Amino acid sequence: MSAGIPVAAMTPVFPGSEDAAGQPATLGVMGGGQLGRMFVHAAQRLGYFTAVLDPDAQSPAGRVSHHHIQTDYHDPAGLAQLAHLCQAITTEFENVPAQALQALARTRPVAPGAAVVGIAQDRIAEKAHFAACADGSGVSCGPYAVIETLAQLQVVQADRADLLPGILKTARLGYDGKGQVRVRTAVELAAAWAELGGAACVLEKLLPLTAECSVLVARGWDGRVVSFAPQRNVHVEGILAVTHAYEGNMPPALATRARDATVSIAQHLGYIGVLCVEFFVVDDGSEHGGLVVNEMAPRPHNSGHYTLDACDVSQFDLQVHAMAGLPLPPPRQHSPAIMLNLLGDGWFDVSGQPREPDWPAVLSLPGTHLHLYGKSPARPGRKMGHLTITGPDVASVKTVARRAAGLLGLPGLDFI
Repeated sequence: MSAGIPVAAMTPVFPGSEDAAGQPATLGVMGGGQLGRMFVHAAQRLGYFTAVLDPDAQSPAGRVSHHHIQTDYHDPAGLAQLAHLCQAITTEFENVPAQALQALARTRPVAPGAAVVGIAQDRIAEKAHFAACADGSGVSCGPYAVIETLAQLQVVQADRADLLPGILKTARLGYDGKGQVRVRTAVELAAAWAELGGAACVLEKLLPLTAECSVLVARGWDGRVVSFAPQRNVHVEGILAVTHAYEGNMPPALATRARDATVSIAQHLGYIGVLCVEFFVVDDGSEHGGLVVNEMAPRPHNSGHYTLDACDVSQFDLQVHAMAGLPLPPPRQHSPAIMLNLLGDGWFDVSGQPREPDWPAVLSLPGTHLHLYGKSPARPGRKMGHLTITGPDVASVKTVARRAAGLLGLPGLDFI
């Protein structure tokens, strides 16, 4: 049974239109970070007004939106104001409270829905969903165990030695390597669970990874699905560093499996909006390796930022189309691309003193597209922006990407 809420055909919200009271067509987003900012830009380019609900007065999305409702995500008055302003509402990150989305959905179309976001907020529910649709998707998650109680921990210590070495991850609120501890022994597992406060966790077996990839799809209210080709990703210390987006970035058979599995997962959820599913490629002795589903994000994704510059339709354009009930055009990638994540570390020299990255040198390189998110101040580990490099062929894109990464002191250079 689908985890999504069955929906009748939605009445499209057309850009530039007005409601009966003369209010311009307005699209809302819960969350004011960089993903919300890029959503706002995409919506405004089409002619929509936008509204952002975020508690931060200096949120990147709130600073560029027509309306910024500065309040907590649980605030009934703020949610009522957002619903009054908007004809449809989305979210920019999965940790917006599902209850808030559920409250908004009583009066407005919300995409993705609270039920789906709730699954993505909890690794235990997420893995159960992947297992439930494995027959249809053809891809399952790796071996794991749920640890919510001391009794479950003791069972895993006694009977699941096959899961070690592994990674213990909090079931909720973990991202970019946070809420994760590598463990090699049963003793280390107990210590890690205590370090994480005895929170509900999953223990995932460490797998022989050869690559990581992600797939972005968009699904409309009518069930139509379009997708981008899979991206190959490189992570450094749990944070995405480099995305390779071009033909031949991974074996075609694996790319087809990953895309088909993502479409199947979205259909099984009854999903509406943009969905990203991340996969591991593991060494299973076969020619190209096996595919294991890792996690999903019910929103546009860092690994899809290259679509802003390398495709005729970006992931944010599709987010707007899907939530507003507009047709979903199949995206076409017109240029090979490499995306480099820009963390706040680049705003400091080797002695820890603040500095400005060498933008003149970087922007003099051919095919460079700089996107800064309007965040201040810069801090190590904080996502400040990204740089996408496009070009006529893969070789030239890789050459420029290496030069840019060297100028900015970025990690992941060995993998470009």
